[in-house]
This record gives sequence, structure tokens and C-alpha cells, in this order.
Amino acid sequence: GAYRGGVGKLMMNLLKDIDACIFDFDGTLVDSMWVWTAIDREYFRKYNLTQPESFHEGMEGMSYSEVAQYFVDIFPSLPLTRDEIMEEWTRMAYRKYMTEVPPKEGITDFLKALRSQGKKLGIATSNTKELVEDTLKALGLSELFDTVRSACEVQKGKPAPDVYLLAASDLNAKPSRCLAFEDVPMGILAGKNAGMKVCAIEDDFSKKQAGDKRELADYYIQDYRDVKNGTYDLLLK
Repeated sequence: GAYRGGVGKLMMNLLKDIDACIFDFDGTLVDSMWVWTAIDREYFRKYNLTQPESFHEGMEGMSYSEVAQYFVDIFPSLPLTRDEIMEEWTRMAYRKYMTEVPPKEGITDFLKALRSQGKKLGIATSNTKELVEDTLKALGLSELFDTVRSACEVQKGKPAPDVYLLAASDLNAKPSRCLAFEDVPMGILAGKNAGMKVCAIEDDFSKKQAGDKRELADYYIQDYRDVKNGTYDLLLK
């Protein structure tokens, strides 16, 4: 059922008993999922690879290094190591992230509102830390975050909770008092597995998974203006 309260009441409801908000990056904070589809296409052309069935589902939630390993495993013809693949992808992605990746609608105002309420803010991403930090700088958002953590820094990528637990520990926040923001099912599961409440956000890239996202998350928003306007969906389990 949808919750349609006033702004004050709504912010209270979503953020009640919450000390920290931890955001996934791609598709959640910035509109960047298209970059990777474009890179995959270029990459497949360059190395003459054929995209297998359920390719994207196969690597959902994986860390950057896990995805590179996945490429090594499923494409034995690739004459590259995992690290060489990662470096090449980063070069391909870098310019697009610096110049063509916009922040998600309403996110800047939302982050500032959270800060003004004294919430701690972190990022738990599957992307590389460097690419995320440079993109935040390019968008003028760096100052708003207390920590940025990558799944490449932990044992396992999403849906394992590791990267969320690491970010929560940096923020000195109990997982049960953290709210995670995510755009794909594996990410939502990572937040839930960490013992956090999770708010799912609409993203074009995961449109087909909207049903799964609603099933797994605690809240669902079209964009961050919904939180301010009180038009998010409270998913009563």
C-alpha cells in the first residue's frame, strides 16, 4: 500500500530510528547503468565475443573484480588477465563518468536534507572506489559523504552483506539503524542480509525487475523527490 503522509510525518516514518543512510552508486545515486551496456557492446565487438544468455543476470551484484573474473571464466578466448580487463574497462568508462553521467533526480537536495537532520551518509558500491570518488568530485557531491566503500575491498560482492557492513562500521552505525538505498534485487538482498532496512529506487535498467524489487525491499520510490513529497510506497510485508 502507498503511504501518502505530509512531509514531516513522512520523513519521520522513513527515517525513524535511522542513524545512517548508505547508498549503492550505479543506478541509485547516479544514472550510469547505460555506460556498462555500452562498454559491453564495444568490448564484445573488439574481442569478437558473443554475449551468452542471461549474461546481465549472471553478474548482478558482483563486485568489479568479480565481474572481471566472470569474464575470464566465461570467455576462455580472452587473452587478458582479470586486472588487465579491469584497467581497460575503467579507461573506457572514465570519460563517460566524468562528462555524461548525471546524478539521479532530486538526490542532491535529499542528501543535504539528510545531513541537516544529522544523518551519517555512506556509499557501498560494486564499482571501483576510484571511479566512484572521481565521479562524486565531478558532480560536486564528495563533501556530502562520510565514507565510500567498494565491494572490491571485501571478501564477497552483493548479495553478501560485506560491503554494507564495512560502510556501517566506518559510520559507527548499527546495521539495524541503517537505511540502504538500492536499484537491483541483488543489492537489495545485500542490504537485507546486513540487517538493514532497504529502500528500492526506480531505474530504467532494472524496469523488468520492479516486481522482485518491491517484493524484497521495505520502501519503493520513483526518485528522491518522492521521499520529500511523501509519495513513496511503504511495502507492508
